Amino acid sequence: MADDQPPTWRNEGPFDPARAGQLLGRMGHGGFLGMRYGNHGPDWFEAELPWREDLVGAGNTGVLASGPIISLFDNCTAMAIWTRRGRYVPHVTLDLRIDYVRAAVPGRSVIARAECYQLRGDLAFARALAHDGDIADPLAHAAAIFMVLGESE
Repeated sequence: MADDQPPTWRNEGPFDPARAGQLLGRMGHGGFLGMRYGNHGPDWFEAELPWREDLVGAGNTGVLASGPIISLFDNCTAMAIWTRRGRYVPHVTLDLRIDYVRAAVPGRSVIARAECYQLRGDLAFARALAHDGDIADPLAHAAAIFMVLGESE
């Protein structure tokens, strides 16, 4: 990478989820929120949103606001899709449905794990789960649909 080029995962060749995950916490919205790469597999991606006081929602509850959790889901589902594709393909979020089961525990990080379960033409489908330490006690579930920009594959 040239010195005058900003770091990016949008390069030619295979998509590297671990490298992209490292950049997630340094660039753009994910960087502002302090997201951290967790792990990945052939069709899934995991990241963490550390608890911060300035990300707390209403009042003095200590509970993270929904906006940062929505961003975590959007980023993780997109990364899971690129991980499954094996390369970066520009796409947009068409739909992101989130069902909250409970509030996050104050002071705890939120961890999201997303899986791309279907690629069909220019559409990609993903689902995700978020928890704050116990995956058996999720705080939210998400379902997402993304559409490839430009020519479909």
